[in-house]
Amino acid sequence: MKGLSKKEIEIVSDLEFQKKYYFTGKDISNHFKNQIQRRNTIYNLKKKNRIIKINREKYYLIPIKARYGKWVDYPFIAVDEICNGKDYFIGGYAAANYWRLTDQIPAQIDVYTIRRQGTVKIFNTRIVFHRTSKRNLKNGVTKKMSNHNFIILNKKKSKKWINLRE
Repeated sequence: MKGLSKKEIEIVSDLEFQKKYYFTGKDISNHFKNQIQRRNTIYNLKKKNRIIKINREKYYLIPIKARYGKWVDYPFIAVDEICNGKDYFIGGYAAANYWRLTDQIPAQIDVYTIRRQGTVKIFNTRIVFHRTSKRNLKNGVTKKMSNHNFIILNKKKSKKWINLRE
């Protein structure tokens, strides 16, 4: 691989062999003598567009088969990884489209959570975080996509939400 050091290729191929595309610094710590080396290597891989930082601790590995550093994963799985799999649900037009209540392709993914708010752009997908209460989190149901779970607003509440928009 052009532009990657021997150590960086070793890390990328090791993660890819394990099929661990979402990883933390601890997952690759066995390749380094100390934390400073690990931090510098992660910085260099981000600079070379081989990994994407998705939250404070997690990164997404862009596989070697993506020759030019461009890669896309399912946005629902990325949202689940950003939120660490808890205290959120996907709502809005993304949920309505998932349940086939609308043909409109969502321009953004609306995520309702108790932990964060704001806008993030990952994989050319705009993800908007909205605050909600713990009580509203019970409206989410767990679904599976590509052997990975995510939480989405249930069909009944999605239908109610879409009817308010019409």
